[in-house]
Amino acid sequence: MRRHPRTVLFGSPFAASRAAHVVLRSALAILMAFVTFAALVPFAGRALASTVAMHNFHATALGRDWPYAVYLPTGYHADAARYPVLYLLHGNNGDAMDWVTQGDLQNAADTLIARHEIPPVVIVMPQGGTDWYVDRKEKMETAFFADLIPEIESHFAVEDERGGRAIGGVSMGGFGALRYTLEHPEMFCGTLLLSPAIYSGEPPLSSSARRVGVFGEHQFDPRVWHTLNYPALWSSYFGRPWRIPIFIASGDDDLVIQAESSLLYTRLREAGNPAALRIVDGGHVWPVWRQLLPAALKYALACVH
Repeated sequence: MRRHPRTVLFGSPFAASRAAHVVLRSALAILMAFVTFAALVPFAGRALASTVAMHNFHATALGRDWPYAVYLPTGYHADAARYPVLYLLHGNNGDAMDWVTQGDLQNAADTLIARHEIPPVVIVMPQGGTDWYVDRKEKMETAFFADLIPEIESHFAVEDERGGRAIGGVSMGGFGALRYTLEHPEMFCGTLLLSPAIYSGEPPLSSSARRVGVFGEHQFDPRVWHTLNYPALWSSYFGRPWRIPIFIASGDDDLVIQAESSLLYTRLREAGNPAALRIVDGGHVWPVWRQLLPAALKYALACVH
């Protein structure tokens, strides 16, 4: 008896049933794959499109390796047009990754970029230790300008002019960011300060500025503090042509710092310098800064081209 080719078996009732079963299973598999893909795409877009990574390089001014974290936005490409860059300084005894792990920076930036409220931006977060970003225990300020900025501009597709560069900080980092803004206004076009430790007089007894060995050799020295604090830079800043928009914010339970933040805001506005002030419910804690971060990013990055 001649055997029929396998393909003709589909003509029998059993074969037809079997073929229909195969087709149905294939269709269901395709449908499930489509549903799974459709369900996962939004989450992948939010969680995986941008990246945050730690890097390390040798900083000549410090005489050691210096780690920093970098946020790269969705679609970042090294060969594309240059991105604006934002430098964020963390608080005393904090960590570069605090901005991400406690401040929810990655999600905040992703959301604002997706809504076209800020441009795609590279965000750099250096490890600051307890140096208050000045040239005392280490040459941290020199390292920032002479080592870190050239490192970023040579390894990432970022702007290398002030119109594409902004800076910000929280607590101790706010002290550093304000100091860098007033001392080097030719370098930045926008600034954000979250609960900045910028006591116009002497820092309170509870402030870490008195204990970290930065503002004095063996104990806190008010003369060193006043030499490095922002009022000492006021005249030179206003003697130059640049006026940097500054976003200032604090929690209302952070009594000394919210008062100092309000004072700085008033002085800036009276001097004709653009500034914004936000006082919200809360203390000197990351939940407050996490709440303030989106508005701060929008304000500080409004200047970039």
